[in-house]
Amino acid sequence: MRLPLSFAALFLSVVLLQLSTGGVGPLDALSGFALDFTTTEIGLLGSAHFLGFFAGCWWAPRLMGSVGHSRAFAAFTALGAMGLIAHPLVPTPEAWAVFRLASGLSVAGAYTVIEAWLQAEVTNETRGRAMGAYRVADMGASLAAQLVIGVLEPAHYVSYNLLALLCCMALLPITLTRRRQPRTPAAPRLRPALAGARSPLAVAGVLTAALSSASFRMVGPVYGAEVGLAPDQIAFFLAAFVAGGALAQYPVGWIADRYDRRQVLIWLSVAAIASCVATATLTSLSPTGVMIMAAIFGLTTFPIYSIAASHAHDFAGDSERVELSAALMFWYAVGAIAAPSAAAALIEGFGPPALFTMIGLGHLALVIFGLIRRRARPATRRTAYVYAPRTSFLIGRLLSRQRTPRD
Repeated sequence: MRLPLSFAALFLSVVLLQLSTGGVGPLDALSGFALDFTTTEIGLLGSAHFLGFFAGCWWAPRLMGSVGHSRAFAAFTALGAMGLIAHPLVPTPEAWAVFRLASGLSVAGAYTVIEAWLQAEVTNETRGRAMGAYRVADMGASLAAQLVIGVLEPAHYVSYNLLALLCCMALLPITLTRRRQPRTPAAPRLRPALAGARSPLAVAGVLTAALSSASFRMVGPVYGAEVGLAPDQIAFFLAAFVAGGALAQYPVGWIADRYDRRQVLIWLSVAAIASCVATATLTSLSPTGVMIMAAIFGLTTFPIYSIAASHAHDFAGDSERVELSAALMFWYAVGAIAAPSAAAALIEGFGPPALFTMIGLGHLALVIFGLIRRRARPATRRTAYVYAPRTSFLIGRLLSRQRTPRD
């Protein structure tokens, strides 16, 4: 227990931050539904979040260099709390898009600070255990954040104030810790072309992962409401997606370390297509059936980012790993910016099944491209599979030493 306790302040801040920011997306979708926002306008909120996230990944390392870790974390967390509190004051989709820019900045900035601090504290001997505890804290809080939505009233100031309070509470552990602030790490160079040079298939996989996860997380509540789920059922619907993805990590990682990663990507996408087809066509499912399909969808789509990242690292040198991780994060953010708006527009034009039709077509494209890439060069397995959170450009520093070479 010594290691998790030594990072208690960082992990507690992660939990509180995830409980707050992980709930705002679904709450915004349900609130927009209650306020008669169009589905396209609700999708715009999700796209605005990821646009802010992308900007925050750029700005956060530079702000840390200017004011230090604690002050930078306080600034980003305050920005997120302000965006949450402002929601009930100006209930228009245009204003909420601006507020979601703030929430995206807050998430990217706060996670950048936490991961930079964690990177400075771990050693090669403690890195695996530290990252394991970090993932448990992050994914556990993400799962809980979806369930919180079931008890929050949409479009009500109390709901947004409660999320803002959680965001403010995330300030306390880091700003009050007695641990000395570490030195600011150099920001990784952002070279998006590096990912394409090492593995075009990895870029395609990351874009498909963004299409799946971002559109489901941001527009999934609209789908749930359209098919007749109550708000508390929508909470379990979203939680089932996260739980399915969490359960998939170990078995899929075990398989990806023993077989051609391209083949694993292809078969996961085939399974994702089957899940999307079933969900889009079985329109008379019970609420329990809808949640089971969400869990299967999470199980087949959630690991794709990590497998794509591991495949790219198979062709990279040790000196490239941090920059490659940042490049893959860049492509994920690009896909995540576009996905919610596109999904919402399709739902508005063609009905709820259009969400899974769009995602299924994305995975079909990945299957075709994967088959083409299998002919382009022989398979290789040089690094261990590592679950890769999509949290900040600095995550590559934490993961680089875990990608141990394999024969």
